[in-house]
Amino acid sequence: MTRLSRTLLGAALVAGALASAPTARAAEPDKLLPAESDLVAVVNLKQILDSEIVKKYALEQIKQTLDGQDAKKLLTDLGLDPLKDVDTITAASMETKFGNQAEAKYILIVHGKFDAEKMYKTAEAASKTNGDKFQMVKDGTTVMFKVQPDNGQPPMYATVVNDKTVVAASEKKLITAALAADAAGKPAPLKKELADLLKKADDKASVVAVSLLKGKLDEVKLPGGGNLPVKLDKFEKVLPAMEAVTVTVKIGADINLDVVIGMKDEDSAGDMRNALDDLMKQVKPLAQFAGAADPRLKPLTGILDSVKTGSKNKDVTVSGKVAGADIGKIINPEN
Repeated sequence: MTRLSRTLLGAALVAGALASAPTARAAEPDKLLPAESDLVAVVNLKQILDSEIVKKYALEQIKQTLDGQDAKKLLTDLGLDPLKDVDTITAASMETKFGNQAEAKYILIVHGKFDAEKMYKTAEAASKTNGDKFQMVKDGTTVMFKVQPDNGQPPMYATVVNDKTVVAASEKKLITAALAADAAGKPAPLKKELADLLKKADDKASVVAVSLLKGKLDEVKLPGGGNLPVKLDKFEKVLPAMEAVTVTVKIGADINLDVVIGMKDEDSAGDMRNALDDLMKQVKPLAQFAGAADPRLKPLTGILDSVKTGSKNKDVTVSGKVAGADIGKIINPEN
């Protein structure tokens, strides 16, 4: 099996997962999320694929990739049509580290419509013909598949939960716990702070990401020195006061971004807004210079002009917009 096939198969249980259609929304935490999650992202893949921007600028390239010989055969074997069957993918990490730290534990949950038996049998067959990269393993009585990446990264474990759910994770026990949670059918046992952030999120957004950050950015060091075109010292100083963040992306005819940063107190919220405003002042001249040097980058100035910041109590808000017309200019500046 080629690298592409292995990647797609591991992704069938992650890309095969890419054929899952969920019932959970961003505002309703997925019941399979581990209790120790501190970062959760929900991607509404079907909505993104149906958006005007993707249809206009990316859909044909996606179709061509899926029509490649290796990809097409594997997807046929799995009984998957990602462009029709995929709905959302939920990703979560636990014990998340930032900076030069060990990688976090993670889980990927994809809900959808697919042939669970066909997918399982395809994975089982791959474990027999390509055992060095794809193996059937157990955690107690739980059967799953171990995918070993070609790049030497840690293995990933995955399994088919049912005809609507596929899960993949960095550890076997996370798969076992997800299966137990599915059988129990109870709400996700998330930390209250994280669950509250998810429940406040827009369930119609293309992407929602929320994270608890208190104490996680204390040791983070940003790049510095004379070779860097912007100064980040003000921003670095206020990072330890960040306690939570919510990122919302809406993709339609345009792309809209909204960020809410929860700070330790009102004073640190003011400091964060000032640091962001200072950063924007430094970046805008660089964008103008880049646009003068390369026509494809001319829209950057307008994109940066759309960025607005604000603060109220302990929260800092950042919003911005990328117009569909600007994306077209970046892709094809001659039109």
